[in-house]
Amino acid sequence: MLFSHDTVRALHAMVDLVNSAPSADQVDELADLTALRSFVTKHRVSEVGELRPVDLDEVRALRPEVAAVFEATDDRSAAEAVNALVSRSAATPRLTAHDGYDWHVHYFAPGASLSEHLRIDCGMALAHVIASGDRGRLRRCAAPDCAHALVDLSRNRSKRYCDARTCGNRLHVAAYRERRRTASA
Repeated sequence: MLFSHDTVRALHAMVDLVNSAPSADQVDELADLTALRSFVTKHRVSEVGELRPVDLDEVRALRPEVAAVFEATDDRSAAEAVNALVSRSAATPRLTAHDGYDWHVHYFAPGASLSEHLRIDCGMALAHVIASGDRGRLRRCAAPDCAHALVDLSRNRSKRYCDARTCGNRLHVAAYRERRRTASA
């Protein structure tokens, strides 16, 4: 594994957070508290108390800040986006072991809000990626009609699509049909 389990989990949560934002062809995937609870459950975000409407508003507001790292054109601007992200949080590093995982670092204070938790966890995960020289693993989907973020954790850095079953498969089928059409013409 390239990164620790908590970094990988934070990276996956971060990608889903960025991709949850509404766009021209997508509704807001964090439309209500039920959707936010599902997000927390899916990503096994620990130490989260009762979610309130303010949590939903704060998490939605966090999306463009995290997305800025994917828009960065070089390491310096990516680092600036990460530094801006983590500078607005109160990092309180502490060792913890829970849910069957051995000792690892949590960067948020006990009782932190969900947005604070995500801000610092995603920010530190991004910091680890950039500091390790792996910023190229943070990219947008290669499908021309998709702008979703993705993190490529493959060994050979070959992941091109946000979802191989949708974007990747759709493009491969289109290429196959084009080859068949060209060959029969």
